Amino acid sequence: MLSRRRFLSAAAAGAGAFLVGPRIAFANVETDRRFVFVIQRGAADGLNVVVPYAEPAYASLRGPLAIDAANATKLDGTFALHPSLAQTAKLYQSGQALFVHAIASPYRDRSHFDGQNVLETGGRSPYQVKDGWLNRLVAMLPATRDNAIALAPTVPLALRGPASVTSYAPSALPQASDDLLTRVAALYEGDAQLRPLWASAMSARDLAGDMRAKQDPAGVGKLAAGFLSRADGPRIAMIETGGWDTHSAQNARLANQLKALDTMLAALRDGLGVAWDKTTVLVATEFGRTAAANGTGGTDHGQASVAMLIGGAVAGGRVVADWPGLRSADLYEGRDLKPTASLDALIAGATGESLRLDPQRTATTLFAEAGAPKAMTGLIRA
Repeated sequence: MLSRRRFLSAAAAGAGAFLVGPRIAFANVETDRRFVFVIQRGAADGLNVVVPYAEPAYASLRGPLAIDAANATKLDGTFALHPSLAQTAKLYQSGQALFVHAIASPYRDRSHFDGQNVLETGGRSPYQVKDGWLNRLVAMLPATRDNAIALAPTVPLALRGPASVTSYAPSALPQASDDLLTRVAALYEGDAQLRPLWASAMSARDLAGDMRAKQDPAGVGKLAAGFLSRADGPRIAMIETGGWDTHSAQNARLANQLKALDTMLAALRDGLGVAWDKTTVLVATEFGRTAAANGTGGTDHGQASVAMLIGGAVAGGRVVADWPGLRSADLYEGRDLKPTASLDALIAGATGESLRLDPQRTATTLFAEAGAPKAMTGLIRA
């Protein structure tokens, strides 16, 4: 999890905070398929990402924040995709992207930190569960080595748990010589605690090879693909993005955020090559934003948002939505898009189908404390 100070700094920085630094976590499991979870920290505005242009109340609620459907990619007769998502639109048109609208976790308050905790742990309420659903997913699969790999200063909560995790954080310092590394290894050889930690760190270093992380979105997508495409590399990854809290100046900030996301996903696709056909990427946020614009050119914390499934393995080219409407009587507490789809159910179905696990058993394992929802199915190509 981001600290409060770091989160607020990211939010204040706007589009430049999309990637504060390379924050990617990997897990190595026995499968030829790939699953990537991209979290949008800060509450992404689903109503302006996948735009309900045919909804009569949309334009009046949003005013100058409303996305002009003439400039967006129409997905069907109801929804259009934000114009900054140009590469994602091409993936949709080729059947490699789908969107689930009016979706939310079980959390119904509006705290970023509590909402992210519920999203990452798979609980029903904040701090109910101590480990992450992604860690529990790793435990469901045969491991090819006894750790997960985090390309980040800290391991995100979704990947914390019993599955062993080691971190790899790229450094701007000169690379250590082999002689120094050999000496440190000899120093730690007799230490029961430090020896396995050092071995784990060296394993991550060897896997990274000559790859160098860049903080720009294309660089991070390329870096993630470099790990995931290796024959001996990880198969599960989590990428953290920030800066989605658009209380003010939303149009420009959201456009830049989405362009960065689009660039990263395209770089991931291109870097994976033939492995893209067996890849599923889930993009989700802790909650959505208010249906109406506020007085500062933005939107405030809300409820339902939109989630994306992208990848060569995805049975895409569609929008999945039990659309609740945006009339005053249709809104949650008179202000927010009402949740009609379960994010837990989407995660269970997407992970289960993409990794060839039973989706309902996956739901029971990942979200037992949240009531094991009925998993969505039909999301991934057979």
